[in-house]
Amino acid sequence: MRVAAAQVRSPWMDREAGVRKVIDFVGRAAEAGVELVVFPETFLPGYPIWLTQPEGARLDDAKQESAYAAYQEAAVELTGPELRLIVECVRDQGVFTYLGIAERGPGRGTVYCTLLAIDPVAGVCGVHRKLVPTFEERLVWGNGDGHGLQVHQVGGVRVGGLCCWENWMPLARHALYAQAPDLHVSVWPGSTRLTGDITRFIALEGRMYSLAAGALIDYADVPAGFPLRDEILAAGQISPYDGGSAIAGPNGRWIAEPVKDEERLVIADIDPTTVRGARQNFDPTGHYGRPDVFRVTVDRKRLTSATFLD
Repeated sequence: MRVAAAQVRSPWMDREAGVRKVIDFVGRAAEAGVELVVFPETFLPGYPIWLTQPEGARLDDAKQESAYAAYQEAAVELTGPELRLIVECVRDQGVFTYLGIAERGPGRGTVYCTLLAIDPVAGVCGVHRKLVPTFEERLVWGNGDGHGLQVHQVGGVRVGGLCCWENWMPLARHALYAQAPDLHVSVWPGSTRLTGDITRFIALEGRMYSLAAGALIDYADVPAGFPLRDEILAAGQISPYDGGSAIAGPNGRWIAEPVKDEERLVIADIDPTTVRGARQNFDPTGHYGRPDVFRVTVDRKRLTSATFLD
């Protein structure tokens, strides 16, 4: 199977432009013979980059509240027109697609960091909300649940995925490993310093292929009218969001080393029979799993605030 990470510049806070970019790169992937393509974390409508700036955690600050309100308004609803267009594109192009979105939850109060799995035939077949937002991300994203800890069959390859630092969560990885994936996808806001170690580590630990997808974001991409634009630009920081998309094989060696500052598809051909051979000497949830010693229970129910019995 030919797979790809779409390392693309984020049309930050511009949902419509983001949809056009997804459709464009799904089409490019299809032209290149790619059967599975992965887009970065919260590519639609973009990663909340203002949180790393000073005063990001100030309580009852009018500008911080306005920034969150703008981000929430730009977030994507699962039943919204943006996803319908993308699902149609995936169906037309025949390319299984993982897409990171900021999902506007029920009630329009909470935003989730969500990884969608979109099948060319079945449509949206996976909705994984990031289990724990990392550090300052907790100011804008709610906690997810285990509902999306699913592995999907894509042709002859089984694929699962996680968002950013939850790839460092041993039990989250274990929950996917126990479903025998051949390929693990990790999605990131975009940083070569984040993807270099964990991509190869997961490949070695899981004895499978490991693909990381990261975005490119420049602080100059912040549109006029965003409440904290002046403060972001005045800080004069160099953006750390330089991509980092990469692919490693089951032996932990690079097939495609982390790519920096370049907008393109990072492509590799993978062979699931290589995974079978790599697990001859180590399988973390098979002959190295020891279920007689360790017990792991994964609750995959979608959690809600209330259950109504009418």
